[in-house]
Amino acid sequence: MSPIILSKQNCTEIINSNPKSHWQPLLDLIPEIKAKLKFSIVPKIEQDMDGGLIVPPFSAAEVVGKFQYTFEELGLMISFDWGSWIEGREILEGKSFDFDAIDIPTKCKLISMIIRNDRFCNGYLVSTFESGLMLQVLESIERQLS
Repeated sequence: MSPIILSKQNCTEIINSNPKSHWQPLLDLIPEIKAKLKFSIVPKIEQDMDGGLIVPPFSAAEVVGKFQYTFEELGLMISFDWGSWIEGREILEGKSFDFDAIDIPTKCKLISMIIRNDRFCNGYLVSTFESGLMLQVLESIERQLS
């Protein structure tokens, strides 16, 4: 079964109607994320016989994949023009944004934006884990659900 993708028009109502138990698989990843120090697997660069570099593909740690899969399977992915969402970009670029100041649907838009952007900029999703940003967003969701 393919995951449900919410539209910009219905996302707030649907996300706000989810009980806390719906979010639990995502929240259960918080301890694993906190315990992880590195979220990317750096490939070993080798040389070929002509002296050229062979760079294997970049890969993310397992918890990053579990997070993305869980987020999408829970039907939290929102389809919208994320490339034009200036406010979202400003939030993600801000160094000390208070994620408790925005609602959960907006946090889901941010996560959707990050996941979509990763398709064009390989490693962007991982960078949000390594910077601690994704953990901040998840912990803020957890606080708002309590």
